[in-house]
Amino acid sequence: MTDELKLVSLGPLLIDDLPGAAIELIKKSKGLTVWLLKGEMGAGKTTLAKSIVNQLGVKGVVTSPTFSIINQYGSEKDKIVFHLDLYRLKNESEAFDIGLEEYLNSGEICLIEWPERLEKLMPNQYFEVQIEPYDSLKRKIYYRRHE
Repeated sequence: MTDELKLVSLGPLLIDDLPGAAIELIKKSKGLTVWLLKGEMGAGKTTLAKSIVNQLGVKGVVTSPTFSIINQYGSEKDKIVFHLDLYRLKNESEAFDIGLEEYLNSGEICLIEWPERLEKLMPNQYFEVQIEPYDSLKRKIYYRRHE
């Protein structure tokens, strides 16, 4: 079953609003560990992912996985959070080479930027987050559960 796309807040969000939006998204994602973060280049997927990772209890520097493809973070709650950026992967073979299936099946939270690049490999159950620029400073953030 797939829910309809819902807004996180009533209006567009500023960057200072992201911690609250991240908390709300974490609540709405309950039971789903694979998060697909969608949005155009520069929409703010990585910035939102950093806020989500921080709200999950990760302390320290959270960086973009653009070049490393995968970053792994340990949280204060003894949980692991994987942050993946699939933009640079060219095909399914490269996804298998980095162990994408193991991450997706780990039971740990996986925040995946550019999931559209390898949509066929994504699980049937996931939490979708779409971020859209409203103007140069504000974003609209939508979410949907796929179960």
